[in-house]
Amino acid sequence: MGVTLSLLSMLCFGSNILLSRLAMGRMPVELGFFIVMVVNVAFAGLAFAVELMLRDTPFVWHTEEALWFAAGGVVGTYLGRRFMFDMVRTLGPARSSVVHSSAPAFTLLAAWLLIGEKLGAYELMLMALVILGLWITQPVEQRAAGEHRPSGKVLKRGVLIGLATVIGFALGNVLRGYAMRTWNEAIFGTIIASTAALICVFATTPDWRGAWRGIKSADRKGRWLFAACGVATAGGAMFVVSAMHFMEISLAVLVTHTTPLMIFPVSLFVFKNREGLSGRTAVGAGMVLLGITLLALR
Repeated sequence: MGVTLSLLSMLCFGSNILLSRLAMGRMPVELGFFIVMVVNVAFAGLAFAVELMLRDTPFVWHTEEALWFAAGGVVGTYLGRRFMFDMVRTLGPARSSVVHSSAPAFTLLAAWLLIGEKLGAYELMLMALVILGLWITQPVEQRAAGEHRPSGKVLKRGVLIGLATVIGFALGNVLRGYAMRTWNEAIFGTIIASTAALICVFATTPDWRGAWRGIKSADRKGRWLFAACGVATAGGAMFVVSAMHFMEISLAVLVTHTTPLMIFPVSLFVFKNREGLSGRTAVGAGMVLLGITLLALR
């Protein structure tokens, strides 16, 4: 069940990647981020309302776990995504993708240091296989001949931002997974995390009225695309947190990061291989798929 939920999360986040590529060409990311965060809260709230009507057990409030979810939203959803945008601007999308693929390793380390979660030798081997496969899936052409090549202080700054990004995502996942150990409320926890992140967005935006005017005057299709991103990311968050109830936090995050398994076929057949996929990327995807299959069969 944990692997299945993590794969559903991967499909949601993979859809977000595809949708955001289209959305960014129609309106600024900073404005789109507002839409994504608001839709995160609204969609999770709608899902929770449906869950309340269908569930057999009553909802019970847990203050401590709710605070862990809120902290996870601030560190992971808000800071992680904010640093991610800065990392892409500084390092470029190709290098940023390589850095982001290391997030499961940081989650493994954070889960071990903070909550004492340990994996066996077999699970560690599969994690290494998948992470190596994720790194190999990055096309050589993009890494070697990208248009954006930072150097010197800019490169160092980009590396530090990238480190902050993956640490933010790792801590956010660990905090939410820790809350799930004693409070199995993935959907309501997502509401709390998303609300905390949205509050941070409003608190750190000096001219949110101006941002609202910018959103109203932005391309209509762009607004709808970012709204779809909000639905996808909310779904991805709910699924990965649900998976943490059935399997180790680091393994749930690992499976969620296997988005190349979804992105590559779409890039190849829909976008006519615009990203220059090669035999090397196919080998990497095969390693990822093998690792996930063995993990599901353990």
